[in-house]
Amino acid sequence: MNSRKLQPRIGIDLGGTKIEIVVLKSDGSILARQRENTPRDNYDGILKTISGLLEKVSTELSLPIDLPIGICTPGTVSRVSGMIMNSNSTCLNGRPLPNDLEALIMRPVKIANDADCFTLSEAWDGAAKESKSVFGLILGTGVGGGIVINQQLVQGADSIAGEWGHIPLCLDAYQGSKESFTNDRKCFCGRKNCIETWLSGPALTRTYHNTFKNPDQTQEDGNAKLIAELALAGQQAALDCIDEYCHLLALALSNIINVLDPDTFVFGGGISNIDMLYERLPHYLPRYIFSDQLETKFVKAKYGDSSGVRGAAWLWPGNS
Repeated sequence: MNSRKLQPRIGIDLGGTKIEIVVLKSDGSILARQRENTPRDNYDGILKTISGLLEKVSTELSLPIDLPIGICTPGTVSRVSGMIMNSNSTCLNGRPLPNDLEALIMRPVKIANDADCFTLSEAWDGAAKESKSVFGLILGTGVGGGIVINQQLVQGADSIAGEWGHIPLCLDAYQGSKESFTNDRKCFCGRKNCIETWLSGPALTRTYHNTFKNPDQTQEDGNAKLIAELALAGQQAALDCIDEYCHLLALALSNIINVLDPDTFVFGGGISNIDMLYERLPHYLPRYIFSDQLETKFVKAKYGDSSGVRGAAWLWPGNS
């Protein structure tokens, strides 16, 4: 066996509040893990923090000096300019992060967004490791996605593969109760009724408050976690709200199934902890997909919040 393929893998999660580095063995087990606070609004400080973490774990583990690294970040790298764009760490936007890092640490760098790294992690050795085609879903403050085929990340010609959160949801095709759809929802991207405006955590909260919540329940803030807890406790308003959410999610996922037909959907983000999703999706999806069968699997992520940094470590297949 090629010994190069057995080399450890290095992943870095570059977030708005923390920078985390992980070193994985070839079997996915963790050799080392370190984290530092992200220097706020300080591009040079971020570069130095990444370099310092890398130097620390490399020295402790006697890692090869040319071992490549993968980086997970909410932003993406423009294929036109090579600059970071759409990052919530705004000091990164418009900066050539891959080139600057490679010049500083003298080793190859690959960067992918958090949804892509999440999906790659779960496809390699997580909840979807037995699947040839995987669509990863992030259902949290926002809605994101990623695609992995045969354990290879698919980013597309324009680096937007899997960005299903900003596909307009075809509400006219919805086959449940339409009492919630009296007003369009504007998205920050400038469009109306993007999937994110109906299926993110804040969107679920909005639906609960606008349609299902009893006006007398003033003591409840109605966030997504509490709505799920109320549903588990049998509160009818919360049950109805979650049921409609599952219906809308089925409508949105039917487009992915009709186009890509993945073996497995793997769920991450706070809403992925609502068990009703996995029970009701197989019930509602047949109404929308162009097939007389549904063999698709729906699973919760194995590694949760750790999937991003682990996926970054898998960005270099075989480290070759």
